[in-house]
Amino acid sequence: MAKAGNVLGMDMQDLTKRILAGERRALARAITLVESGRDDHRAQALELLDGLKGHGREALRIGLSGTPGVGKSTFIEAFGCMLTARDLKVAVLAVDPSSARSGGSILGDKTRMERLSRDRNAFIRPSPSQSQLGGVARRTREAIELCEAAGFDVILIETVGVGQSETMVAEMADLFLLLLAPAGGDELQGVKRGIMEMADILLINKADGDLKPTAIRTCADYAGALRLLRKRPQDPSEFPKALTVSAVEENGLDQAWEEMTTLTNWRREHGHFSGRRAEQARFWFEAEVRDRLLAKLARDPVKSTLNALAQRVESGDLSPSVAAEALLRDI
Repeated sequence: MAKAGNVLGMDMQDLTKRILAGERRALARAITLVESGRDDHRAQALELLDGLKGHGREALRIGLSGTPGVGKSTFIEAFGCMLTARDLKVAVLAVDPSSARSGGSILGDKTRMERLSRDRNAFIRPSPSQSQLGGVARRTREAIELCEAAGFDVILIETVGVGQSETMVAEMADLFLLLLAPAGGDELQGVKRGIMEMADILLINKADGDLKPTAIRTCADYAGALRLLRKRPQDPSEFPKALTVSAVEENGLDQAWEEMTTLTNWRREHGHFSGRRAEQARFWFEAEVRDRLLAKLARDPVKSTLNALAQRVESGDLSPSVAAEALLRDI
């Protein structure tokens, strides 16, 4: 029988050792723990994360987004299998849309990546987005830390779709890939400039069969558009760049990986890689503070005070600014 307060059937020190040993079951349990919203689970999750701090392992974190139907899951499976064939350990954190009724994942990416899910060097974890901006689960960043501690070399973070709020995944990844389908200029107009500026590499998928000539033209269109964007001082002059790939025929995957490796190595050599990670740590610290403050507003006695002040604002007894000042003074 598990000890009291031991929600996973093992203490946090034991779980820490098992994760560092690369045990998949321990990793899966740990991710379940950090995703939980219960206060007692949260306390244990913080203990676990603190125990894993300073493990000295560093994975390449790759964020991936794209329009629905562009073939993200097919690409991830083909790309992941290519990496595992090179003796790299790959973790996939696939953030699914949430069910409005249960809050659980709808798409179930693990069932759509059957070949990769059977690979002993791969780990796939679908997580519900839970209405988070950018389709990034709130605790995805902590799941990344757990996968890194478990010894994975590459971590792929797949998000729900394309939008301005994809900034969230860019703030937790070392590289950000945007997957696009072969199309004419109309689709180019439909992709927001903001997400193109965030992307390090644009991948035009489905460059096979009858669509191959279209994919090549689309790639040239995007390459031209990228040249019009401001160059990044922290990157080589040829980045960001557009490439064609075929997840079905598994063409272009090697070149895409080489470009990712080239960009990552350049950033490491020039000190931008570690600098970016430091900036991201600060970003997530500030985000965590905001989340905690908002959570506190939803709990009594703060919630009761908020409702009482809101009623006085509605009746005209207090101005919104004075009421807000009174509430913040009591927090």
